[in-house]
Amino acid sequence: MTDEEPLTEAPLTDARAEQLTRTCRSAVGDNCRSVMYFDSTNYMQVYLRSDLEQDADQMSFIGHEWHDFKTTTDAYKGSELGQYRYTIRTFENGYLVRAGTQNAGAFVTTDGLTMQDFEALATAIVELLASWDDRE
Repeated sequence: MTDEEPLTEAPLTDARAEQLTRTCRSAVGDNCRSVMYFDSTNYMQVYLRSDLEQDADQMSFIGHEWHDFKTTTDAYKGSELGQYRYTIRTFENGYLVRAGTQNAGAFVTTDGLTMQDFEALATAIVELLASWDDRE
């Protein structure tokens, strides 16, 4: 991911964007604030809850999350902690969960959740993205 603007071609079809949205909302319900898909060259916001404004610096978020995803997975490779699974970031007004595969990822912003909800969300994202990897 570079500091350039995203490619003009959407990285997901409408059907896949809807599938990712459904997967995340099924896992956490109305606590889902937003869903962003990203890969190494592009990104796409696939969901924004109606009570929120689209004023976030998406390119900055994606740049940090993609870079941090690669850095984190590489840094902890072979650790006694086991394989990296997902990240939860805590903010004053909500949470950000980042999960993915080697080829793509998603971050989802949420209201408060239980650890079981975070686990269900991350697992659902990874399973969906891995199924897309298997089909390509």
